[in-house]
Amino acid sequence: METPKRMIPYAVHLPEDIYNKMKEAAKERRASSIVRDAIIMLLEGENVFNSGYKKGIRDTIEVIKNNEGAKTISYGNQTIADSITSDLGLLLK
Repeated sequence: METPKRMIPYAVHLPEDIYNKMKEAAKERRASSIVRDAIIMLLEGENVFNSGYKKGIRDTIEVIKNNEGAKTISYGNQTIADSITSDLGLLLK
C-alpha cells in the first residue's frame, strides 16, 4: 500500500498512561505514524511479523520513490524507481 497523498485526521480516546507516552512520541514526531501503523496492522488482519514485513516494504518503496537517481535513470520506457517499486508492490499482495 502506497502512502496516500491526502491524510485525514481521526481522533481516538486513550487511557492517560498511553496518552502520556504518545505525547512523548509526538515530541519526536512519531505519534501519528505509531497510531497509523497500529491501525493498519489491525485492519489488515496481519500478525506482528507480517505487518512489520509489509511496513518495511512500504517504507522501502517510499525511499526508492524519493531517490533522485532512481527517478531519473530509466531503462526502456520505465524509470528504475517505477520498475523496482512495482516489483516490491507485488510482495504486498
